[in-house]
Amino acid sequence: MRGVSLLSKFFSLLALLTVSEASAVAKRGAQTSEASCTLKASGGDDAPQFLAAAASCSTVTIPVGTTLNIETRLNMTGLSNLNINLQGTIRFDPNIPYWTGNGFFIPFQTQITFWLLGGKNIVLSGGGTLDGAGQAWYDAFASNSSLLRPIILTLNQANNAVVENIRMINSPEWFNLVNECNDVTFNNITINAVSTSKNFISNTDGWDIYRSDSVTIKNSVINNGDDCVSFKPNSTNILVSNLNCNGSHGISVGSLGQFSGVFDIVQNVTAIGIQMSNAENGARIKAFAGDNVGSGHVQNVTFQNFVVNNVDSPVVIDQCYETAASACEEFPSNVVIEDIFFNNISGTGSGSEVASLDCSPDGRCSGINVNNLNLKGAGGKTTFDCQNVVLAGNSASLFGTCSTT
Repeated sequence: MRGVSLLSKFFSLLALLTVSEASAVAKRGAQTSEASCTLKASGGDDAPQFLAAAASCSTVTIPVGTTLNIETRLNMTGLSNLNINLQGTIRFDPNIPYWTGNGFFIPFQTQITFWLLGGKNIVLSGGGTLDGAGQAWYDAFASNSSLLRPIILTLNQANNAVVENIRMINSPEWFNLVNECNDVTFNNITINAVSTSKNFISNTDGWDIYRSDSVTIKNSVINNGDDCVSFKPNSTNILVSNLNCNGSHGISVGSLGQFSGVFDIVQNVTAIGIQMSNAENGARIKAFAGDNVGSGHVQNVTFQNFVVNNVDSPVVIDQCYETAASACEEFPSNVVIEDIFFNNISGTGSGSEVASLDCSPDGRCSGINVNNLNLKGAGGKTTFDCQNVVLAGNSASLFGTCSTT
């Protein structure tokens, strides 16, 4: 992921713009009535009518067969009791110069987003489609790796929000960001990112959860090119269940501890009933080590009932993430990892190594439990690796004696 080198340049101006717009929308939101609005495509930019409807109507319907063309950013924060009944399609016009200059700026990991949706008692449902029109972005990113690409949907400071029965296609980058939210549920979401050129669908995470509590993601199908779900800093009390992930980087805690002076927390997370196919990772925890990085605490995380198929690394702790071995020995990770459970994980890896639990030196991992692992490597060879950790559970013997650095 990209660093925060652009933060000092853009944050002040963009934050002021965001706050100003958020205040205006919140004031309009306070006047929301019980009216229902049904939108039609205008033939131009449909963002203004969509914003006006969300501010004045309790239910906004985009009918079957209707495609709203969104050419300018959507700030729907500070609203209450809003039901967006998306039966048709919302498509974000791929005007790259506009969005790179005007997408809402997210300081964490230098992101931008098309749409901020937040407030109290928000529902987005209806069986329709959010279309990120990502192909132009995939092609542009192939020749410009510093290109800022928008997230389709950012739930921002939402309390009691539900997103369900929605299809999301071809996001330019992450599909969903849950930012500073409480009590959020995603149910029956279909995510699909496909490139029609040789250029990859880079960084198309399904969900990234950041500074949020009590989030549920369930009963969904994801075909993408990065993390299926990622628990970013300060994700607490999260349940992920019954997901089918294909082509992803796994269900991932982190990465954490990236930024100097910042303390990251991920606590009380359960991922259960996960089908993971053709992926880089299955169940993964990743934390930075080295000089001049951050710190944090990962506690009480359970990965349970995973079935993997053709996965490069089905079970992973990497506490020296993107850090040279020599630097990790000299500067062990400051992210403490404890009370982790890998339970009932079965299936096949794409290589011989099916589990790698590699912690930093100096006892930075504890309470790591492995139970009922039934994993097979490719080519008739299966190996389990561990480092700087004492394992517990009925599958600990599969790992043998862990190495020490």
